[in-house]
Amino acid sequence: MVQLEERKLSSNLKENVEFMNQALGVNKSFDVIYRKLYYGGKEFALYFIDGFAKDDIMNQIMRYLGKIEAKDLTPDTLKRLLETHIGYLEVEAADDFKKIISQVLAGPLALFIEGENKAILIDARTYPARGPQEPDIERVVRGARDGFVETLIFNTALTRRRLRDPSLRMEYLQVGERSKTDIAIAYLEDVANSDLVELIKEKISKMEIDGLPMAEKTLEEYLFPNHWNPYPMVRYTERPDVATVHLLEGHVLIYVDTSPSVMITPTTLFHHVQHAEEYRQKPIIGAYLRWVRFLALMMSVILLPLWYAAVKEPSLLPDSLHFLEPKKSGEIPLFWQFMFAELGLDVLRMAAIHTPSSLATAMGLIAAIVIGQMAIDVGLFTKEVILYLSIAGIGTFATPSYELSLANRIVRIVLLILTHLLGITGLVLGFILWFLLLASSKSLDTPYLWPLIPLNGKALLDVIVRSPMPYKNKRPKILSPNDPDRSPRK
Repeated sequence: MVQLEERKLSSNLKENVEFMNQALGVNKSFDVIYRKLYYGGKEFALYFIDGFAKDDIMNQIMRYLGKIEAKDLTPDTLKRLLETHIGYLEVEAADDFKKIISQVLAGPLALFIEGENKAILIDARTYPARGPQEPDIERVVRGARDGFVETLIFNTALTRRRLRDPSLRMEYLQVGERSKTDIAIAYLEDVANSDLVELIKEKISKMEIDGLPMAEKTLEEYLFPNHWNPYPMVRYTERPDVATVHLLEGHVLIYVDTSPSVMITPTTLFHHVQHAEEYRQKPIIGAYLRWVRFLALMMSVILLPLWYAAVKEPSLLPDSLHFLEPKKSGEIPLFWQFMFAELGLDVLRMAAIHTPSSLATAMGLIAAIVIGQMAIDVGLFTKEVILYLSIAGIGTFATPSYELSLANRIVRIVLLILTHLLGITGLVLGFILWFLLLASSKSLDTPYLWPLIPLNGKALLDVIVRSPMPYKNKRPKILSPNDPDRSPRK
């Protein structure tokens, strides 16, 4: 591999071309294009990646350069090209091979000139991209239908369209020794906590990795190294309106090229249980939807362990609730019914992800009617297990954050295991350990259970009740924003 450290261009075009050809593997990679050109009595060399360059802009530049005469390139060839003859806005000069090669591989064109020790970079790139469509996992009945895509510049533009604030900063970074993945850190300079911004930038700059093939997920594991805590320390969104709301609150957003998901930092548990639909309806309707979602979320975690504990120790149930006990015990122990059912639910979820949309309905019918009913008929499962697992599954799917729903599923299984081993004592112990895990977790020094722990009554009320927007005149105190007041300045 060619060493690029501290290698500068020379004024000898042949030497520069030989080095570029070797570094980029021009004769080995069909998509790395090298062109010899001759304009105004001087030799030029052009490098670009096929598929990244805008053909129409490139052709216009080449057509205009073809009209240049020798007198047009004197006395200062580089300066006259940059300021007069290359009719394009995004151009710059560079004298470092490492930067030039990195830029060419990212999309811009590099133009080398005979007798000049600098090359001209022309940012006339375009990336293959799909249109901004509404995200599947964050749908709303009413609201915007656009969503982030896999192209970084599109995503930053979708954000700026909604937030035309001159203090909005989009700081550019590159991560990955080989991948050179583009990253943008977005924040409102006069709102966001500057210490938080610097902390995130410092963590990213210290990353030592060859690439980010899994984009934002790989980045998350470097920013939040507590790998064995199942709960998400960062919230993902594919909606530009949701991203903008969090910018206004003082959060810092991280955009990663090739990913349609934007990371919102820092976040608490309660950020993961809110949904844009709550703010697309009247406040009273939004509050009702939030309460229903809270109930579904809690049912997804505690319903199965509670019922299993009541079955193991029937004395815990009052006489009026003895009808909840299973009428038949089934051919296998109840605990293993739960484990097999949980495993089956995860298999069905994975099958739904990998099944083409045209066949998804048929797969659902097979799972619900054939497998479910036959499993009951043969005695593999009792009806009660299927019922309560279905309720828990619906609660899981009603959780807005996919990452949170998976974490809650792990907690549910652990609670079942503890209940199986220790009965009601195990269930109580599991609840205590669950609470301690959440209470001790932090996201970039932000308590995960805020505003419950530490207690902030006004903020907690805003979590429980979806308050009208005119009343939301303060930014979250836990973020320590530079401007805590959301009211317009006089």
